[in-house]
Amino acid sequence: MKKYKDILKSREDASIKLKDVIPMQRLKDESWKIVAVSRGGLELAVKIKGKLSNSIDFLFSEAIMAPHNDDCEIARVSESEEIVINEKLVSAFEIKYDYIYGEAHRKHEEKILSYIYKYRKGRHFSLVEDEVVLLVDEGSETGSKFMTALKTILAQKPKAVYIAVPVLPSDVLESLDPFADDIFFLYDIDDYVETSLYYKEFEDVTEEKIEKLLEEVKQNEI
Repeated sequence: MKKYKDILKSREDASIKLKDVIPMQRLKDESWKIVAVSRGGLELAVKIKGKLSNSIDFLFSEAIMAPHNDDCEIARVSESEEIVINEKLVSAFEIKYDYIYGEAHRKHEEKILSYIYKYRKGRHFSLVEDEVVLLVDEGSETGSKFMTALKTILAQKPKAVYIAVPVLPSDVLESLDPFADDIFFLYDIDDYVETSLYYKEFEDVTEEKIEKLLEEVKQNEI
């Protein structure tokens, strides 16, 4: 792990390096829709887009944690109420599916809908049927955000779905590969710990910064 610590200076650095592996001319010519799957992913997506006219959206999702354990994510629900479940953990902890579906509905009603109204003024996620989509995140401990986004996007029958991520675990890369048309990444790490360790600078993306980033996107698309 030590050889990868602080391998990236910042999200800015990550975006510059990712542009060398993403086919940026195709992204521009084919009007790929860029979709962030996290707050940090949104900042990275905006930096990848730069002054290009490609649209950017934020696909919201919320983690469902194990009963009595706020550190153990057992499932994730997206804004379209698609659910991805970690079957191994659910089985190991003998968690009932009724609990997962109940928590998914609660998280959707209490959290995700509030995000939709706050950041999109009530507009739901844009349809991507027959479009080319690029999912973006700054890293991925478990792959759950990407898997939830993939399940949500693929249900809409896009033309193609790609993933761009600077760092991710080797086993997550392997698990995502069958569902994406291609994955653009810089480092796949066997003993992955947590994403922040691989960035020298890793500032929190606050709600105020999200609003600013989305406003920048809106201005650039006008």
